[in-house]
Amino acid sequence: MTIHPGLVRLTHWINAAAMTVMVMSGWAIHNAAPIAPFAFPAAITLGGGLIGALQWHFAAMWVLVANGGLYLVHGMVTGRLRCRLFPVSLQAVFADGLAALRGRLRHDDLAAYNGVQRLLYAGVILLGLAAVVSGLAIWKPVQFGWLTALLGDFDNARIVHFIAMAGIVAFAAIHVPMALLFPRSLRAMIFGR
Repeated sequence: MTIHPGLVRLTHWINAAAMTVMVMSGWAIHNAAPIAPFAFPAAITLGGGLIGALQWHFAAMWVLVANGGLYLVHGMVTGRLRCRLFPVSLQAVFADGLAALRGRLRHDDLAAYNGVQRLLYAGVILLGLAAVVSGLAIWKPVQFGWLTALLGDFDNARIVHFIAMAGIVAFAAIHVPMALLFPRSLRAMIFGR
């Protein structure tokens, strides 16, 4: 049985690579013009300085937007997003969260997401959209002045962008270890079954 169609698998791995480049170059951009009172270690940044980091960030931006857009359109047209991610029930989130903490969360059917997965996957999509919207407001604050104003101002847009990035990194910090703990799910994202 196919759990993840080829297009879903392809876009998943391209998004993962593009998001990694976005985050690492974003950390270098932050170091050059911080919005928080700390710096990221140079070893986990990309670009070697502001100019290089911006070049990496903008290059990955186009890949991420095009690929993420393809994933979302495919998910909406096929009904996959609606079927897999909704409804998100807080009762299911708490029940499945407690089961996971107790080591009793079942993973028999990889085609059905539990409450925690639904919440996290829907949440990371929303965080990605927030990163794109706030990124547009930062990248073109004059051309998208209405968007920058909607977010408060340029500095607030940077804060929203940073918070969205932090949420995406937090998602990855949960998602990657969980995928490694349940290798069947990782195999399904590589081979489809």
